[in-house]
Amino acid sequence: MKEKLSLLSELIKLARCDNKMREKEYVFLLTISQSLNISKDDFDQLFEKYIEFTPPESEFERILQFHRLVLLMNIDNETSDVEIKFLKDIGIRIGLSPMATNKVLTRMNKYPNKIIPTEKLIEIFKEQYN
Repeated sequence: MKEKLSLLSELIKLARCDNKMREKEYVFLLTISQSLNISKDDFDQLFEKYIEFTPPESEFERILQFHRLVLLMNIDNETSDVEIKFLKDIGIRIGLSPMATNKVLTRMNKYPNKIIPTEKLIEIFKEQYN
């Protein structure tokens, strides 16, 4: 449970790092919290309290979390330097290859609404680990 709250907390930090929390972002975050079986009350409390960061244990879960962050960043069709820096920093903190995260952040611009398909994202990370 703590890991799930930590993951959501990181997503909330990203949504807030440009000083604008849009309704689209909130709805996206709420949807993720529901998929993680987090109650709306617990979810809403994350906006008020700090949860210590606990990175996912498995590589797949770390890549999945990074993908959620990329999707959230692009939900409003605006990408700021602060958001890019946040994603690069979190990628390092969760143990992902900086080369792979940079490649994802570059390649996302080639897709409609900057939404890189999951299989392409996984492919990028596999390339870096081979």
